[in-house]
Amino acid sequence: MHARVLHETLAPAWPVQAILDLFDLPFNDLLLRAQTVHREHHPANAVQQSSLLSIKTGACPEDCAYCPQSARYQTEVEAAPLMPLDQVLAAARKARDAGAQRFCMGAAWRSPTERQLDQVIEHVQAVKALGLETCVTLGMLKDGQADRLKAAGLDYYNHNLDTAPEHYGEIIRTRTYQDRLDTLQRVRDAGLKVCCGGIVGMGESREIRAGLIAALARLDPYPESVPVNQLVKAPGTPLADAPDLDPIEFVRTIAVTRIVMPRAVVRLSAGRESMHDSTQALCFMAGANSIFHGERLLTTPNPQAQADARLFERLGLVPMPEAEACTP
Repeated sequence: MHARVLHETLAPAWPVQAILDLFDLPFNDLLLRAQTVHREHHPANAVQQSSLLSIKTGACPEDCAYCPQSARYQTEVEAAPLMPLDQVLAAARKARDAGAQRFCMGAAWRSPTERQLDQVIEHVQAVKALGLETCVTLGMLKDGQADRLKAAGLDYYNHNLDTAPEHYGEIIRTRTYQDRLDTLQRVRDAGLKVCCGGIVGMGESREIRAGLIAALARLDPYPESVPVNQLVKAPGTPLADAPDLDPIEFVRTIAVTRIVMPRAVVRLSAGRESMHDSTQALCFMAGANSIFHGERLLTTPNPQAQADARLFERLGLVPMPEAEACTP
C-alpha cells in the first residue's frame, strides 16, 4: 500500500491530451478500463451516501453564472439567514436515519467572518456528535480558519474548482482560480480532507472538461472526494439556456475521472433529478461510488431517498462500508 501511494505521489500529472485520449476511447473500452480501475481500489458495488443541507441560503455577492443563490441574478431562490442549530440537527438526524454516512452543510458566503465561523463550528460539533462524518462549504477561507474547523472535528471541506483554468473567467469574475487554490491549500495544511470537483454541461468543450480533470489531478494529493455535477439550469442565471450535455458524454466524464484519480471517491452529484435510471446505472458502472441523497441539493431538486433505495436494489448496490467511506 505504501509503495502504491508513493508511486502515485511521484507520478507525473496527467496532461490534457492524455485525458482527451481517454475520452476518445470506444465507449465500451472506456467503461471496461474505468471499472477495472474502480475494482482495484474500491468495493465493486458499494456507494457512499451523503446528505447536503443549505444552512444559509442566497444573497451571495459572487457572480457564478450557474448559481441561483447569487444576489446579482433574479431567481426564485429566497434569501435566508443561518439556520438555527436545532433545525440543522433535526435534518442531520433525518439524513442519518435514511442512511446518510456524511452530512454536508453549505453556506452562501464569499468568505465567512470569524463570528459566522463560530456558529458553523457549533453546528459541526453537534452533527459530529450524532455519529456522522461532517463536511462544510463556506466559500474562501482565511488563514487559520481551516485550522479552527479541523480542531472542531470537521472531516471534509468542499471547495470546487468548477471548470478548467482557461474557462474559469467565462463562468466567474468575482474571485480568481488562484483564490480557490489558496483555500484548498489552507484546507490541506490544516489536515482536512478535500472534497473538490466541478460542473459540466455549462456549454464547455470536451477539451475544457479534460482541463478540469487535469487541474483536479494536479492537486497534491488529488482530492479524496470528487463531485461531478451536471449543470442544473436555473431561470434567471446566465446559464439558464445552456445546451444540454449528451448523457453518454457525461458518463464518459465520470469514467475518465475514475481512471485519472483512481483512489478518489467519485460522487454522482447535482443533476441526478433529470437523469434516467439507465444513465445513473452507467455512471456507477463507470466508477461513480458516491451520491447525495435527499430532497434537495442546496437549492436544486434531487431524487428522494426512496427512489434511490429502489434503484440500489435493482442494481445490487449497497452502502459503502464505514471504513472505506472514511478513508478513500
